[in-house]
Amino acid sequence: QVQFIRKQWYQRRVRGADTCIKQFHNADISVAVATDSGLITPIVFTANNKGLQQINSEMGQLKDKASAGKLQPHEFQGGTFTISNLGMMGIQHFTAVINPPQSCILAVGAPQKKLVPADNEKGFETQTVMNVSLSCDHRVVDGAVGAQWLDKFKSYLEKPLKLLL
Repeated sequence: QVQFIRKQWYQRRVRGADTCIKQFHNADISVAVATDSGLITPIVFTANNKGLQQINSEMGQLKDKASAGKLQPHEFQGGTFTISNLGMMGIQHFTAVINPPQSCILAVGAPQKKLVPADNEKGFETQTVMNVSLSCDHRVVDGAVGAQWLDKFKSYLEKPLKLLL
């Protein structure tokens, strides 16, 4: 079973003519942050060992430091997986480009209301839906594994209380 956040992601390293794949046992999650001087990806280290409240708190501090131009290199260089959220800018769907040497990036779009079929007297209901896409370097992460990860991610979004268990 592919676990959300706790999944051991791989990172491709290229040194001269040598290429190796390194397995990580912690999820160091880079989060794309727009600043006046451009995009930067501060890292929430060992996110797999933290709760949502702690991750949210650290991300707020990192965003403030990024906006002020006060991030240290170790706070934005590296990471094992990136999340990019253009949804906060109203973008409904986009494809994010992988940050080398990472192997995956998750693109998060804006939530939107949609009519969907329902088993009620109207035959439909309004639900909030959101598009996400996962870009994977297929030399490192097989597309089928990426699809399994997205399926698990979707299950957590649909039932967020599972994250607390």
